[in-house]
Amino acid sequence: MIAKLTGLLDDFGPDWAVIDVAGVGYLVHCSVRTLEAMGARGDRATVFTDLQVSENDMRLVGFASASERDWFRLLTAVQGVGSKVALAILSALTTEELQRACANGDAAMVARANGVGPKLAGRIVNELKDKAGGLPAAPGTVPGPGAAAAPAASASADAVSALQNLGFKPAVATAAVARAADELGEDAGLDALVRVALKRAAG
Repeated sequence: MIAKLTGLLDDFGPDWAVIDVAGVGYLVHCSVRTLEAMGARGDRATVFTDLQVSENDMRLVGFASASERDWFRLLTAVQGVGSKVALAILSALTTEELQRACANGDAAMVARANGVGPKLAGRIVNELKDKAGGLPAAPGTVPGPGAAAAPAASASADAVSALQNLGFKPAVATAAVARAADELGEDAGLDALVRVALKRAAG
């Protein structure tokens, strides 16, 4: 699976971009926020990706951060939320706002997104309320019971994402990386964090 792309921003539209990686153009569907983060045509861009496969379609979805990709995966796991609706929500809300809305049961905030009615918004916050605590805590939110906030360092965030890609649940990955960071110190590199966190998660 393609997990990340780094290349030149070749072209873009309202909800898509073409990233040129060594002469190969990848069509990536994105939220408005991700498109804004990419810059102008010709700029070097990095996007985290998720491959969506259905019976009659295959599309690569891109994100400015691993956190945005994690939320996209949570959203599309909710019945009635496809990739287009999930991207609309991530266009309307930052990941911090989305986490706060789910943690506080604020369906009205989620309903601000295009194509999201009150009923669907209610279902989203109800289903993701507990899972919201398993992701790195956003400013102004309190992690759910038993959930450990991930360290702020980018290496820790990448380590959490790596463990989740290996199949660990968000709460388990976050807690394991937090313990690894405590053991190794603030300057720990990604490889060391992942190695120690895997031992803690599997223990």
